[in-house]
Amino acid sequence: MRLIHSLLGCVVAVGLVSVPAPVAAQATGTTTFNAPYRAFTRSEIGVLLSFPDGGGTAIEGAYRMAGGRFDFGFKGGFFDPPGPGHTELLIGAEARQRVITHTVDFPLDGALLLGVGGNLVSGSAVMVIPAGLSLGRRIDPQGSTVSIVPYVEPTVFLLAGDATDHVQFSLGLGADFRLTRVFDARISAGLGDVEGVSIGAVWVH
Repeated sequence: MRLIHSLLGCVVAVGLVSVPAPVAAQATGTTTFNAPYRAFTRSEIGVLLSFPDGGGTAIEGAYRMAGGRFDFGFKGGFFDPPGPGHTELLIGAEARQRVITHTVDFPLDGALLLGVGGNLVSGSAVMVIPAGLSLGRRIDPQGSTVSIVPYVEPTVFLLAGDATDHVQFSLGLGADFRLTRVFDARISAGLGDVEGVSIGAVWVH
């Protein structure tokens, strides 16, 4: 219930400042998708860089914390579009709940992802609510201390505002690399309505 209340609070907070605004594909959010399970015990903090297919660069800071069987976190940063456009403020919150554990019949682990975010520029804002299912499995190469989590995350984006499309879809593809006991390198890409690539450096605790 605390998770639901927190997400509803974020929805209300972003919704109060949202006004109709034109929405381009990259205004729905960055292509920083998520593996099906967390890499940390207590929390993680990281820096994420995204390069949308239409050009520009986004930089975000991210913080996540454990909450029983789920984890919850916040993202914030800026998107610098190509050309003379104004820099956009990106804010958001995400929650992840593990729902599938691999078996002999189904070899993947899975988690539900739910979020809410805001894209603010020049006094206007657009709200986006992404919902996805992440499917993947950790790989531990023999004789190596590095582990890899490749995954896919089909995601639906619900947009609030004067948008041409109020529902968009993207297929997220990604991999998390555990390089040391406390450091992860992450890469992901989006195909569909939200396209581009993202890389990240994350410290886990």
